[in-house]
Formats: sequence, structure tokens, C-alpha cells
Amino acid sequence: MTAAPATEKTDAPIQLDDPEWYLSRELSWLEFNRRVLHEAMDDRTPLLERLKFLSIFSSNLDEYFMVRVAATKQQIEANVSKRTPDGRTPSEQLLAISERLRPMFTQMHRYFNDELLPQMQSNGIFLLKYDELTNRQTAYLKEYFEEQVFPVITPLAVDPGHPFPYISNLSLNLAVVIRAKDDSETRFARIKVPKVLPRFVGLPESLYPRRKGVTCLWAGVPMEQVIAHNLEALFTGMVVEDYYAFRITRNADLSVEEDEADDLMLAIEQELRKRRLGGSVVRMEVESGASADVHATLMHELKLVDKDVYEVEGLLGLVDLMDLFSLPLPELKDVKWSPVVPRAWQSANQRDSDGEDIFSLIRRHDRFVHHPYESFSGTVQQFITQASQDDDVLAIKMTLYRTSGDSPIVNALVSAAENGKQVVVLVELKARFDEENNINWARTLERSGVHVVYGLVGLKTHTKVALVVRREGELIRRYVHIGTGNYNPKTARLYTDLGILSCRESLGTDLTDLFNSLTGYSRQQTYEELLIAPVSLRDRMTEFIQREAEHAKNGKKGRIVAKMNALVDPAMIQTLYEASQAGVEIDLIVRGICCLRPGLKGISDNIRVVSIIGRFLEHSRVFYFYNGGDENYWIGSADWMPRNLDRRVEAVMPVQDEGIRQELSDFLQICLNDNRQAWDMKADGTYVQRQPQEGEAERSTHEILMKKALKSAESKL
Repeated sequence: MTAAPATEKTDAPIQLDDPEWYLSRELSWLEFNRRVLHEAMDDRTPLLERLKFLSIFSSNLDEYFMVRVAATKQQIEANVSKRTPDGRTPSEQLLAISERLRPMFTQMHRYFNDELLPQMQSNGIFLLKYDELTNRQTAYLKEYFEEQVFPVITPLAVDPGHPFPYISNLSLNLAVVIRAKDDSETRFARIKVPKVLPRFVGLPESLYPRRKGVTCLWAGVPMEQVIAHNLEALFTGMVVEDYYAFRITRNADLSVEEDEADDLMLAIEQELRKRRLGGSVVRMEVESGASADVHATLMHELKLVDKDVYEVEGLLGLVDLMDLFSLPLPELKDVKWSPVVPRAWQSANQRDSDGEDIFSLIRRHDRFVHHPYESFSGTVQQFITQASQDDDVLAIKMTLYRTSGDSPIVNALVSAAENGKQVVVLVELKARFDEENNINWARTLERSGVHVVYGLVGLKTHTKVALVVRREGELIRRYVHIGTGNYNPKTARLYTDLGILSCRESLGTDLTDLFNSLTGYSRQQTYEELLIAPVSLRDRMTEFIQREAEHAKNGKKGRIVAKMNALVDPAMIQTLYEASQAGVEIDLIVRGICCLRPGLKGISDNIRVVSIIGRFLEHSRVFYFYNGGDENYWIGSADWMPRNLDRRVEAVMPVQDEGIRQELSDFLQICLNDNRQAWDMKADGTYVQRQPQEGEAERSTHEILMKKALKSAESKL
């Protein structure tokens, strides 16, 4: 199905729920990943950063197949015929995915082989093939194989006495064709490339290749080639006819019947065991040139059809290029960025002799933090840490959706419980691909005396909120943090997120009510300031858009700027279309999926969509409404997707502080003015990257905000 051309105005009313005006969620995601791939192919991106983006592109595809493609295939198997808002059946979606993805997949591998590998060698990084090696290098790798690899790997034969082995998800394997020396009949064997060993085997400096004018900084060979060229050690007395690398992707989404689970943690643990085995295979990548017999064997045993198979020229599993990105070669990477601690927070963290601490800092006025430009560890993490140690703090309540493997936040909560404080943590066990990590943290917290809850049946708790209750003289004061990102110090250095710390009484009351809903039987339906999903967020955001439309209809200014990760919800899109028709000027800053079609005549003439892609992953959500001059700013954890509005617990807060409102206004304008990382979306769902005009300075959102943070850290607040 191709995108429709821009419509002409007619006397007949336009049906805004027509599939013609909506883009496929699945294809829009592929266009997002195409923009990631472009970062890997952009000459302005440092060399090792390009390897990183290729790895991210590949990792994104892995997850896409494990979840989205797997779900689509399940719908087909279940004979689901319901069409998506863009008008496609599941079978049509799957066909469109394949048609859109295969050229991108080929482009990625061709670029790596033809462009990046030579550029790597020119910069002293040699990822070698076996036919390029000297005798001394092959001798070294043979010894390495015998000592390090041979004891680990296990060849598995396939014959009547040896059934086809289980192939684990995302594993890299060799399909080996062998025969006995006195027999012409070939046999099949499989070898798994072990993940416990490095994917790329480095050579010692004494064996580095010598190239005129190039100083070798690292040289190595893919592990599968080391194994492949020493197969005779694994099949003694046999003749190795051929070998081919292949890699598979399985359905890895969890299916938990929460209503029927007596113990949610136990139910998820059981599902995780199933995931380790993996569901059905949804994709196979195989080395180009594999024989028809090998193809047929693998496809038959893995229950695949032709459209599930992707042939690869060269290296499989480019996700492992992240290993090469970690090489200590800063000259081939972006200039290192260290998040700054704002000046006011520096003294609060030191608890100086004047008695300044984080609580007195927040009492003066609401505090705005912007990661990774400003330090997470020096702000939000310090807020929780000081609360855990402060004698006047009585209680700490938090939501944890994803956190790091060595989380200082969790350690602070454990310390708080051990210090006798009331500590309540909602750990979302259903955070996709973090379920096992979250189960481990939940148990650690419980053992320390923390009250741990797992949220509401049927809803994921995605909101990012913390509440600290403190006795101050005769008063009980509540301090809050409400943000757009997870309490994870590692991702806080990679994702762009916003947060506000406040002691406004109304916010404290709202979070108290929210936690009572999450931990008990309260079914709070009204909140003083917060917009909570699934209670009020959808309706209120719809009202705000409609309010702008009413202003525009009355000849007044209507203006909306909304920044989010994804725009999918058909009802929200239709409301935006109606606002555009009324004359509201709408700018949408959407990092990833966008199912709205901007610039359609008579429908979305006044809507523009821009995507920011760069060294950090855009993750913050900000919503601005002009409101007749009484401007509204909101931040929170929710995108405009059905799952965020209807099936998750989300919190979005109004921004009252004038200084923070100005910060948000400046931030949104920086994004809209970007001419380096910004991509303009066209009505057909494609994107065009902005370029500086001749003589125009480059305006990169991330670079501007890093400079701004450095400047602000030196000023007094």
C-alpha cells in the first residue's frame, strides 16, 4: 500500500478516520531505524561512532523481530483479520515490512563491507579475513583455538541418532557439511559460536599487519572464522566439505495472564524460563552463498519460509560491533562528555557550614534538571541518597521501571530501610527485557525491609516519580521528583530526560494519592495538578488540543508544540488534524514512530513533524499549549500511544515555575531550529535531513545543550 497524495479540498466533508490519513506503525518504526542507519553512514560522524550506530541499528532490528514481527506472525497464525488504522491486515503488514526492510538490510551490510572496513584500516583498525593472514598469524590463531576455543565448543551432528539441536535466540552458528573419507554422502553438523568468548579475537602487537603510511592500532579476526578454519580438529577422520554462518531470531515477548496469576513474580519467572528457550523462530540470517541443501535443512528444521530468511554478504551479527567501539581510541569518537553538576547543587551536595542541603535548595523554588547535560548522580540520585541518610526523613516512595545492574538508587533505598525509614517501592516486573533484572532488585529490596509492590493488574507502571516525606519542626513536608526518564544512572548518561524537584503541597498530595492507588485499594479519580493515565491524561490532553482549536476558530492564536518519543494513537491524531483544520499551528518533535501525516492539504497543512537523532537518545516528553496567552507547559512519562494513554500508569505534571517554563521554551526552540540532527517528515512518511545553508552555522541540539549546561554550571542560581 502506497501513501496517498495530498488531498484537494472538496465540498464533501473529509473523513478523518479514513486509513488514508494514517501511516503504518511498523513502517514508521523502520523509518526511524533508517535515520539511525544514516548516522552510521554520515561522514560527519566519527569512525567508531559509526560502528556504534551500526550496532544500534542491528540491535534495534533484533528487538523489532523478537516483538513486533513475532506478534504480527502470531496474528496471521490466529487468522486475525482486523485492519490497523492505516488499513492493512496482518499479512499485508508483514509483506510491507519485508519490502521496506530488505533494501535497508542490504544497504547496511554493503556499507560496512565497502566503506567502513576500508576506512577502519585507513585509521589503523584491521578486522581481517583469514585469507589475508600471514603464516605467523594463522599459527597464532591455531594455538589460540586449541587452548581457548576447542575446550569450550561442542559440535552437534544431525542424523537419525542425533536430532536437530535447539538453536538459541540471537545465537551465531556454523552449519558444517562433512563426509567420511571413504563415502560420498554428506552430513550436517552445527557448532554454536560461544558467547562466553570474545566475538573478535585480537592479535598481539608483534603480529599486527604492516601497511604503508598506516600505524596499526588494533587487529583481529571474527571468532567464527577462527573456528571455521580449525574444523578438522573437531571432525577427526572426516572431510569438511563446506561451512556457512547463520544466526536466528526468536519470538521473545512474554505472555502473562495476570488475572489468573496467584503470584505475579512467579508467573513472570516461569515466562522468563520459556524466553530463555525462546519461542518460534521469526528470522534467520545466513551467509550468502550457502548451498541449497543447507538452506533447505535449516528452513525445514526451524519451520521457516523464504520471506523469513535474510542472506548476508560478509559479517553476520553487526550488533557485536559495539565491542570494537569500546576500543580505547578517543580520537575516533565523539569528544567525551561528562554531565555537569549545576552550581547550586554543588554546595547542596557538600552540605556546607551554612546548612544548605538539597531540601533547602528545593524549598527556595522548584528545581529543573536536564540529563545527560546535567548530572543525574549529582542531582536526582543525591536527592534520594540524602533522603535515605537524613534523620528528619520519615518515608520514601518511588517507582522503578528500569534501573542499572549496580544501582546506587537501590542501595540508597536499602540504606533508608535499614535506617528505620518507611520505604515503599513499586517495581514494574513487566518492563520488557528488564523483567529478570527487576525481579532480582525486588528481592534485594524485600530482604532489606523495603515494602515492594508490583503495580496494578493489567497495567504497567511506567511513571517516573519519587516522594520523600520529611518532618520539619511542627510540619510534615513532602518533596517530589517527577521526570521523563528511568532512575538509571547508566541510561541517564545516554538518554535525554527532564525532571522537576518540588515541594509544592498539591504535588505532594497528588503523589500520595497515586501511591495509595498503586499499593492499596484506592481508586483515586481526581488529582489536584497531575494528569494520570489511564484516569485523566487522555481526556485532558484532548481538551487542551480542542481548546487551541476553539481559540483559532474565534480568530485568536492557536499554538501547540509537543515533544515525545512516539505518536501512534488514532484518536489523538484525529484531534490534531481537527486542530490543524481550525488553524492551529502545530509543531511535533517526535523521535521515533509517527503515524500522523503532516502537510496534507485541508487536513494537516498546519502540522510539522521533526525528528532529532544524534549522539544521545531523545527520551524527554514536553507539551506546550498557548492557551490564549496563558501558556501551559507539561512534562511527564507518557507518549501519545494507546498503551501510554490506556494501559499504563503515567504521570504528567504542569510546570508552574517561570524560570523552568523559560528553560522549556528555549529547549523546544533549540530543537525546532536544529539544522544538523533534525529530520523533517514528509506526508508520505519519509524524512529529509536538514542541512545548514551556505554560510549558515551548524545548530546541533545536543551540542548547544552541552555548551549551555557548561555555562549554567558556572553561574550562581
